[in-house]
Amino acid sequence: MKSSPKGGLVYSTDGGRMCPECRQTLAECICKTVAAKPPAGDGVARVSRETKGRGGKSVTVVKGLALDPLALASLGKQLRTLCGSGGTVKDGVIEVQGDHGERIVEALNKYGHKAKRAGG
Repeated sequence: MKSSPKGGLVYSTDGGRMCPECRQTLAECICKTVAAKPPAGDGVARVSRETKGRGGKSVTVVKGLALDPLALASLGKQLRTLCGSGGTVKDGVIEVQGDHGERIVEALNKYGHKAKRAGG
C-alpha cells in the first residue's frame, strides 16, 4: 500500500489503483464527473471570419455553442467534412480553414442550433 504526497491512498491490493481525491478505485472515480463544468456559451452560434495571426489566410470561426467537448469535436468534424477543408476545435471554438460562413450557418441551422453571422 502506497500513499500520495497529499496523504491519500493511491494503490490497494483489493481494487488496484485508487484516486487520491475521492479515494475510490479508478474505475469508480467520480472526480471527473463532479469537476466537469457546464459548457460555456449562450446557445447562439456566432459564425465569423478571421485572418488575424494567420498570415492573411482566412478561417471561419464558430463561437458560443453550449456543447460538451466531445459533441463540439463531433460537430467540428461534420462541418469540416461538409466544407471539404481542415480545421480544429480548441477552447470551445470551432475553426474551419477558408471562408465558409454561409455554408456553416445553413448547416448549423439544419442540425438544430441557432446560428447567425457575426462581424462584417
